[in-house]
Amino acid sequence: MTRRYPSAKEVAKLNKRGRYAVGENVYLQISEWGTKAWVFRYRVNGKARHMGLGPYDLLSLAEAREKGHAARRLLKIDGVDPLTAKRERATADKLASSRAKTFKQCTLDCIAAHEDTWRGKASRTQWLREFERHVFPKVGDTPIGVIDVTAVLSVLDPIAREIPTVSRRVKTNMARVLDWAAARELRTHDNPAKRSNLLPKRRRKVEHFAALPYTALPSFMVELHQRSELSARALELAILTAARPNEAIGARWSEINMAEAIWTVDGDRMKSGRPHRVPLSGRTVELLASLPREGEYLFVGRFPGSKMDTSAMGTLLKRMGHNVTAHGMRSAFKTWASERTNFAREIIEAALAHIIGDAAEQSYMRGDALARRRQLMESWSEYVSKPDTANGIVVPLRKEVPA
Repeated sequence: MTRRYPSAKEVAKLNKRGRYAVGENVYLQISEWGTKAWVFRYRVNGKARHMGLGPYDLLSLAEAREKGHAARRLLKIDGVDPLTAKRERATADKLASSRAKTFKQCTLDCIAAHEDTWRGKASRTQWLREFERHVFPKVGDTPIGVIDVTAVLSVLDPIAREIPTVSRRVKTNMARVLDWAAARELRTHDNPAKRSNLLPKRRRKVEHFAALPYTALPSFMVELHQRSELSARALELAILTAARPNEAIGARWSEINMAEAIWTVDGDRMKSGRPHRVPLSGRTVELLASLPREGEYLFVGRFPGSKMDTSAMGTLLKRMGHNVTAHGMRSAFKTWASERTNFAREIIEAALAHIIGDAAEQSYMRGDALARRRQLMESWSEYVSKPDTANGIVVPLRKEVPA
């Protein structure tokens, strides 16, 4: 005997919560809130499954049965799970629509999504500058969904041997953009920029910053005092505080507390991302007091409101005839503190703004040991501010190098 299913008029009268069979494995489902929707119910490998067909008010009974019939044919004749097929179609449709979104558009969206996690603007600026030069001219207008190995190599091959460091950064950032797009279902999860064989392997050569021996620093400071350039004062501050060159060059007057002799470097300017308090020695306070106050920065640049160029210290050292780096002065400080003082390693590392040890060791260094570090920096300032006659070290003044 053939089962009779309700007519459209009978279905329209249903209003109680429940699920009502209407034919072709289709059910009218009424929620506790009174909303109605069509559902196709079936079994795969003995497990019950259901697939939404659409809301009651947008799909007639006949249309719902027609969709149910098509799903039954797919299941019984083709052996395809209707729900899986529906999801695959939705993904394919989404990928097809995403092809209109270009690699450049996704890059800009990806950067905007991540820039709040960066300590400053340097990462964003470098990323965009390198992409504008090397990536966007090649694949910027290419739909994100069709970026493949060939597209990635079209970017990397021309720069891999000429500027390998840049090519590695570009490869990493292209991979980030493709991962970002895949997470938003704008493309498949295959990431061609992550393949390990896209760039030639290079031996890593560890190069340390060229540094003066600490025994030569007192004589060097005598030479440095004779310089009138503002960059000489910036280098002097970096030496007296064992700060990184960019930290000294970017120092702001708002960071300096002359009354307490403390310089607090903002976390967004520190390599560790944490604020760093620097105890200022007497000589350092004298140096700061002698500087002109012409704006926000201690060491102003060429344009109003700008800071000194980051290459200024290196240029000064070359002009003085020294084949060393400003950053290497920190190495001299560490060697001196280790060999000539009894200060604990933790105090020395804290003075250099290094993160000390593992989590367990850091838990014992909850403070920044400011009082002990002040003693250390006073000793360092006294050492570098007097000619080192005890060691018999004499550093002759270099011949002036034409600017």
